[in-house]
Amino acid sequence: MASDSGRSAAGAAQRSSSFRVAARLGYVVLGVVHVVIGSIAITVAQGAGGGADADQGGAMSQLARLPFGVVLLWIIALGLFALAIWQVTEAFLERDPDAKTKWAHRAKYVGTAIAYVSIGATALVYAMGGRSDSSESAQTLSSRLLAAPGGVLVLVLLGLVVIGVGIAFVYRGALRRFEEYLDLPGGVARTGILALGVVGYVAKGVAIGVVGVLFVVASLTHDPERAGGLDGALRSLAELPFGTLVLWIVGGGLIVYGLFCVARARYARL
Repeated sequence: MASDSGRSAAGAAQRSSSFRVAARLGYVVLGVVHVVIGSIAITVAQGAGGGADADQGGAMSQLARLPFGVVLLWIIALGLFALAIWQVTEAFLERDPDAKTKWAHRAKYVGTAIAYVSIGATALVYAMGGRSDSSESAQTLSSRLLAAPGGVLVLVLLGLVVIGVGIAFVYRGALRRFEEYLDLPGGVARTGILALGVVGYVAKGVAIGVVGVLFVVASLTHDPERAGGLDGALRSLAELPFGTLVLWIVGGGLIVYGLFCVARARYARL
């Protein structure tokens, strides 16, 4: 009975036109955040990153400085929370006949919802005058895990999970698996949106994968400072041979992913 009532509520939410508009707004603001993160990454590649972090906190800090920035941050938070709720309703309404596939889809929806809530919460913190440091949070988590019994193994597993998420993004992009969630127009518009999706997904997958690698390195070296979140991952790329070029490509790819999110707001199947 509880599951039936949950599905009923989820279905009612998805039939709400205002809720659909809010969810589409969520994709737009998600795109804005990625464009800002990618732009910061490019400034880091140029050696002019200053104190800006190339992560969601750095993006919110930059947006907060704009005219009406606080209002924009509130819109970002509300849009992403709406998008997270939409993902949860998708999990409730998932009815794939294969049990393994059904639960895999549900896990993906819930995981995506958590990611949206995390970014939305960061926007909310900055909208209320606070700040957030994802690099410091990642290092604190790593430090606590390394100090706990079995913490090294847990941190390795966490890193492998994050690497897996990065690989999943690359896989979805390379094989255009995201296309099944879109109602695309024909012609040049379709080709352009698909190109944005492929490049954007692969670039984001690379960035996420490097975060996971840093968690694994932190666990194996017992050095929590090596786990620096997305900002640390992007700055680590800059230190590699040809790292500046790689960081330019990844930063540009994140901007492309942001543009894809904006296009997705129009063509997503909701």
